[in-house]
Amino acid sequence: MDFNMKKLASDAGIFFTRAVQFTEEKFGQAEKTELDANFENLLARADSTKNWTEKILRQTEVLLQPNPSARVEEFLYEKLDRKVPSRVTNGELLAQYMAEAASELGPTTPYGKTLTRVAEAEKHLGAAERDFIHTASINFLTPLRNFLEGDWKTISKERRLLQNRRLDLDACKARLKKAKAAEAKATLWNDEVDKAEQELRVAQTEFDRQAEVTRLLLEGISSTHVNHLRCLHEFVESQTTYYAQCYRHMLDLQKQLGSSQGAIFPGTFVGTTEPASPPLSSTSPTTTVATMPVGPSVAGLAPAGEAALCLEEVAPPASGTRKARVLYDYEAADSSELALLADELITVYSLPGMDPDWLIGERGNKKGKVPVTYLELLS
Repeated sequence: MDFNMKKLASDAGIFFTRAVQFTEEKFGQAEKTELDANFENLLARADSTKNWTEKILRQTEVLLQPNPSARVEEFLYEKLDRKVPSRVTNGELLAQYMAEAASELGPTTPYGKTLTRVAEAEKHLGAAERDFIHTASINFLTPLRNFLEGDWKTISKERRLLQNRRLDLDACKARLKKAKAAEAKATLWNDEVDKAEQELRVAQTEFDRQAEVTRLLLEGISSTHVNHLRCLHEFVESQTTYYAQCYRHMLDLQKQLGSSQGAIFPGTFVGTTEPASPPLSSTSPTTTVATMPVGPSVAGLAPAGEAALCLEEVAPPASGTRKARVLYDYEAADSSELALLADELITVYSLPGMDPDWLIGERGNKKGKVPVTYLELLS
């Protein structure tokens, strides 16, 4: 009991000494041991890493789960070390509603059939979103959290300990200074100065040891950056795969709807928008997506209901023709369009009343409509 009381009294005395030293430093009444410039740079770099990691983590959580209530629920489950319940994605919920609507409104009607097709596509989108969220959480969010809850807490603990060691060191310096001043006035015995010098040596040793420990931890931030860089690449890969899957599902749906619309509305011309780009690949999604522009949805030269323009009778305007470089391969949907090869040069021009998403393209004696999104217009 006596030992505990003495320890409490000692701790209280140390805390009081540190508080006095800190207060006097703030008011400029005491000297402060400054860290070297390299150490200060390491501290600033560590603080920046922590702050930006927190911001990136929080915003990525918002990206993956926009619902704040759902995020709070997932946070509580994680803190309680319990498995987060499976949640239906918005796409899957929309698919469910559309499928139920088709069943009730008539699955064999044109509207019901279309609802069924769209519901199936939304279901695939929801499943792709679920996979993306799962992969991003494991490969990106978890490492960021581990840094904030593990390495950063260790760094913060050692920094606080270093701050205490510095306050103790400066307090010892102040006591030695006072002891020497008193000795000069012959009001203090030499052994008091010796005691103060011994305390200063011990405090200096503890401070130097703690500074080295803290420095090593701060230098480890470089390894943290390397790890976060790897995780960032994995996040981009998973996001690219997700959007590539979405593109494929929506392109298939658009083709289905385009073919069915022609049967429902025979007077309406619906062209395909699928570019002749390489097929999607799960091994290199980044390269694939870069070559998959979305073409115009309606490829009409004339307004709906009017007769199609006969391209053989079309003459280029006297002025207004331009050269254009083809960005991507394009397969003509019908005889009114001009097939394109990437990097070739063609002559293009517009006609009154044309859809702004399309131009007339000429290559030699061949002529046809070409989508603007596949071209780089040259001056």
